This record gives sequence, structure tokens and C-alpha cells, in this order.
Amino acid sequence: MNLSGISPEVLIAALMVASTPILLAAIGELVVEKAGVLNLGVEGMMIFGAICGFAVAVETGSPALGFLGAAAGAAALSMLFGVLTQFLLSNQVATGLALTLFGLGLSALVGQGYVGVTPPAMAKLDLGPLGDIPFFGRVLFGHDAMVYLSLALVAAVWMFLNRSRAGLILRAVGESHDAAHALGYRVVAIRLGAIAFGGACAGLGGAYLSLIRVPQWTEGMTAGAGWIALAIVVFASWRPWRVLLGAYLFGGVTVLQLNLQAAGLAVPVEYLSMSPYVVTILVLVVMSSGRGRAALNAPASLGRVFHATT
Repeated sequence: MNLSGISPEVLIAALMVASTPILLAAIGELVVEKAGVLNLGVEGMMIFGAICGFAVAVETGSPALGFLGAAAGAAALSMLFGVLTQFLLSNQVATGLALTLFGLGLSALVGQGYVGVTPPAMAKLDLGPLGDIPFFGRVLFGHDAMVYLSLALVAAVWMFLNRSRAGLILRAVGESHDAAHALGYRVVAIRLGAIAFGGACAGLGGAYLSLIRVPQWTEGMTAGAGWIALAIVVFASWRPWRVLLGAYLFGGVTVLQLNLQAAGLAVPVEYLSMSPYVVTILVLVVMSSGRGRAALNAPASLGRVFHATT
């Protein structure tokens, strides 16, 4: 095995790109779960956002409009989940799984005419002399706008949840929706807003896959990224900066296994490829345990149905 061909700066830069779609989806899901809603439909929203963004970008010639279209399309799809769980009081786990299946099927239908089409390219930001700094120029200052937007989004979510009145109210709804309702807060409206935000972030993550990381449309191209995003939220104990760390760890495994394969590692690449999904399964098993949820600081009302008369 020859590791001399693996460049550290290229490896780290690729890690940031590979982690961006997972990070976008995970930070949106964190806000949803902080509001007390468990939406397992992240995978479906991501893949639907991927085709919405791809279609809009191809038809308009603008990747920026493509990302806006992806966010709007996935947010609209998330409202289906919101209506079913917040107004019709359906089971959140079953509804989220159904949303994933629906999103996968709908995206395949919409994307039939876009197979083999090349989307318009999104240019990397020109940060001037910063890009010429040895090592750090390639690692930190050679990316597209969405990489920096994802980092800014993590900081904004942290500020919102910990330094704003609105964030405190959202967290209160997630901890005890009955108490928040008794204080006069509109629990359903707050949760619908969180669900829409989570859907928009998942759509942006999906569009990043189809427009930048793998600039093409392929049915099922998210390949479990939504499930990894769900696991990262739990792995991060519902804390934004830990979500960033978790996304980079999972993204790093993906990039590392590709580089090790290129270097001729004797271990079958299938073992490395499946490792993020094995970790995802283990984390979701912990999530299903009541004791584990308490230890991980999960919102107390997570997944519980709210009815104004209770």
C-alpha cells in the first residue's frame, strides 16, 4: 500500500465538501427535534431537494436558483409531514418513514427527463490572496459558497437556540409542549416552522449532491445520507457545534475510504464503505432506548403527540 500519494490538504478539503450535504441536513433536523418533532423523512426530503434543485438549475441556467428551488421544494414536502403529524396527529415515526418512501418515488418520477443531463457549474469563490496561503489556502479558502453557508448556518442555529428569545421558546416547546401551551405559545405553529426549516436544509443538502459534489441526477443518489444526518443529531447530543464535528467525522470516513482504495489497501473496500452506515444503525439503536435518550440530553417531548385539549 502506497500512502505517499495522499495529500493532507487535498484530503481535508475533500472532507469538507463530502460533509456539506450531511451537515446541512443534520443542522436542519436538529432544529426540528429541538422543537420536539422526530422527522425520519430526511432522506426523502434530501432526494426530492436534489431533483428540484437540479431541475430548476438546468431550466434556468442558475445554480443559485437551483438551491432556492431545492429548499422550497423540500420545505413544501415537509409540510405534508407537518400536516399529518401536527393536525391529524399521526404517528411521527411511521409518517417520517412514509415520507422517505414517498420522496424517493416522487423524485424518481420527476427526474426521468433529467438523466444524463449536465447542470450548470457553480464557481468557487475568489477570495484573492487567501487562496494562495500554503496549506490553509487549499483547505479553507478554495471552496464554493455552500460550504461556507453550511458553516454559517451552524453558527446561526447555535446563536438562535442559545442567545435568542425565539430559540428559547422553541426549546421550551421541545421540552414540554403542555407547559409551553399553558403559557400561551402556539405549539403547532412553532413546530410547523421548525419542520419547514428542517425540510429546506435537507433540500439544500440534496441539491449540493446533485449540483456540486456529483453534478448529475441519478435515482437514489443520496444513498443513505439522510439516515446518517439523523444519526449525527443524536451523536451530537442535540448540540450544533457537535453536529459540525459529527458531519466531518462521517464525511471523513467516506473520503478516507476512497483514498485508501486508491492507495491499494488490502482490506476490501466494502468494509470501509459500510462503516458510516454501521455507525448509523448503532446510534439509532441507542436513540430507541429511553435510558439512552435521557443520557444524550434528548428533548423531553421528542416524538410525543401534542393536542391542545390535553
